[in-house]
Amino acid sequence: MQSFDLSRRLTAEALGTGFLVAAVVGSGIMAEKLSGGNDAIALLCNTIPTGAVLFVIITVFISVSGAHFNPAVSFVMMLRGELTLAVMAGYIAAQIVGGCLGTLAAHLMFDLPTIQISLHARNGPPQWFAEFVATFGLLMTILGCVRFNKIDAIAPAVGLYITSAYWFTASTSFANPAVTIARSLSDTFSGIAPGDVPAFVAAQLLGAAAAAYLLAWLLRGRDASAQEPAGNP
Repeated sequence: MQSFDLSRRLTAEALGTGFLVAAVVGSGIMAEKLSGGNDAIALLCNTIPTGAVLFVIITVFISVSGAHFNPAVSFVMMLRGELTLAVMAGYIAAQIVGGCLGTLAAHLMFDLPTIQISLHARNGPPQWFAEFVATFGLLMTILGCVRFNKIDAIAPAVGLYITSAYWFTASTSFANPAVTIARSLSDTFSGIAPGDVPAFVAAQLLGAAAAAYLLAWLLRGRDASAQEPAGNP
């Protein structure tokens, strides 16, 4: 990643987030068309493309930008000292812009009005807690892979985690502030009402921060003072 300049890293973040959102929104539109009103089938049709595209875009871009595609991930990397505050701000701006363009692209592909405002309400403490859990688990997945140098495992691990979290969280696991904002611009299956976005984003950032601090302690290993003296059996 160090060999790529900031402009290329930001472009990778925008492009990757755009394809992620296009997959989420586009597959949601297709799911509504084909599911015949069966919400379980529609959710399954929305889930599989999301997990699959995450595998692809992380594999392609991880050596360019780190493949964050998520302000919560960039925020945690800033807390860990891997991004400066200014670079984090650039990453987040690129992710939000790319995500919103991904929504517009999905609408264009399905011949829908390009600019929409979602009316899909997603609110209440269970949904907010679900977003906390979903984002905590996502960062746990990433940080665990990084800590044990399983970099090649990040793409499949994240894809599989999000695929599962679609089904075990009440919110269907947005787990990403940029994706949440972008989905507020689509009044389709995957949309979220703009008024519900701030609480989702707050829950996501809290979940990410909690994962960062807990995993920093959990994965540090034994302290030197706790190790057995040399020569002990």
